[in-house]
Amino acid sequence: RVQLVESGGGLVEVGGSLRLSCKASTLTFDDYAMAWFRQAPGKEREGVASIDPDGRTTYVDSVKGRFTISQDNAKNTLYLQMNNLKPEDTAVYYCAAGRYVADHLRDIEYEQWGQGTQVTVSS
Repeated sequence: RVQLVESGGGLVEVGGSLRLSCKASTLTFDDYAMAWFRQAPGKEREGVASIDPDGRTTYVDSVKGRFTISQDNAKNTLYLQMNNLKPEDTAVYYCAAGRYVADHLRDIEYEQWGQGTQVTVSS
């Protein structure tokens, strides 16, 4: 059974940085596309960044130039480095894994999900 466990969320001031981690068990990144999604109160879940088994990345426009998705295959861990954080980045961030992903920022393409980690950016 695939397990995804996120960590690294917290409270940060505007302009600050956080690095989220997602430890994956019983899957290999060679077989899965991985992604970060977020959901703010009262809003739909949004795809933030993805990385496919070949290392190609995709970002939503609002985070381009500020967020970087990466993965460490040896540690089976996915990361999201978030810099220059803004209040609108406040959300619960989820890690997701999908075997057969066509639209990389579309949540229904992913079948495995973590429990989420809260990111709060204070102004």
